[in-house]
Amino acid sequence: MDDLTRDYTAGVDRDLYEHDIAGSVAHARMLGATGIIPADDAAAIVAGLGRVLERFRAGEVEWRPDLEDIHTHVEVLLRDQIGAAAGRLHTARSRNDQVSLLNRMLVREQCDLAAAGAEALIAALCDLALTHAADPMPGYTHLQRAQPVTLGHHLLAYGEMLLRDRDRFRDCRGRANVLPLGSGALAGSPYPLDREMAARELGFDGVSRNSLDAVADRDYAIEFLAACAVTQVHLSRLAEEIVLWSSAEFAFVRLPDAFATGSSMMPQKKNADVAELARGRSGRALGELVNLLANLKGQPLAYNRDLQEDKAAILNAAAVVVPSLRIFAAMAPALEFDLERMREAASGGFSLATDVADYLVRKGMPFRDAHAVTGGLVREAEERGCELHELPFDRYAEASDLFEPDVLEIDVDSALAARDAVGGTAPARVREAAAALRSEVGS
Repeated sequence: MDDLTRDYTAGVDRDLYEHDIAGSVAHARMLGATGIIPADDAAAIVAGLGRVLERFRAGEVEWRPDLEDIHTHVEVLLRDQIGAAAGRLHTARSRNDQVSLLNRMLVREQCDLAAAGAEALIAALCDLALTHAADPMPGYTHLQRAQPVTLGHHLLAYGEMLLRDRDRFRDCRGRANVLPLGSGALAGSPYPLDREMAARELGFDGVSRNSLDAVADRDYAIEFLAACAVTQVHLSRLAEEIVLWSSAEFAFVRLPDAFATGSSMMPQKKNADVAELARGRSGRALGELVNLLANLKGQPLAYNRDLQEDKAAILNAAAVVVPSLRIFAAMAPALEFDLERMREAASGGFSLATDVADYLVRKGMPFRDAHAVTGGLVREAEERGCELHELPFDRYAEASDLFEPDVLEIDVDSALAARDAVGGTAPARVREAAAALRSEVGS
């Protein structure tokens, strides 16, 4: 093989020796138990693989580009340990079903890590939500102040997103957790395999039903990448809010020094680098999903070398999402919110206009009419340069005889308390939602 070809076709699986060796141990035990190879050889293979694993863990293995991938490295090292009996390990096995096994074990592992990371961040957000269940802030649509919400309610919105993310990783794990080993190169095996034995040893829920599909399928990898992409997009949205809120224009939050950096030139600056990097790295997670979808779209059955690109996509996406979840879970409790600033902002920008309209609706006025009446009061307040509650009561009385002086008592806290329907921003509902979310993640 030309050196250029050797380098171009080299895999990226050198760090996946734990999975590869675990799969080989299970395969060897099954071969010995079924009599496909002599029991003594199976025992020697298992023992030899244990010593190979120790060498990898000790950092004693020198990677040889000419051996191409982790599978060949393990077999060559095994032959060094036990001699000719190592040649029996590949009985009733193809590189194709071996690769699929390794990939499924990798996706299963990364799903567990991502799900755990999502749960840790959800727990941190629930803690913050309980602390700030009654602290008002402006809610936004179109990045314009809309209606008051509580900070706890706002944070729990991300908790709900992350719960769906956790569930997507769990769902993906379930579909990935099917044993392909025994499918051979594409047509199955002529040997009397006990595939269920290997599945039990490796923690798989069952065995594949179609050998062609088993070696060619990468749906589980696409699902994993899709879950990564959606999760990182959610983190990017939260990151964007942290960037906005920490700016002087919003000044809702002070960044903890442990999760920010300064400027090399401007001594007053504190930059939201963690949030900005999470936002920026979302492109990498999105890109890996598109990468693998494009890779698969033109491939005929069964195995093609294009599929070698799957592991890089899985590892690259996981290397973005899992650390991002972990650092956000550590950063969230350290955020310092300026509650007075947020309360002040929640009261401004005519954010209580809807509550004034609702006041009229409760007195019997159709909502569209109430909307128009309140809109007129907003226009007058704008002209006077004041907030709605600062208008004199006689202006309310002129606008509608349904108004009474208690309309001036409408404030942020009463507006929040009024949103007491399930899913609303009333403090009692926020505490209820935080408790329910915590129970979903078992914390």
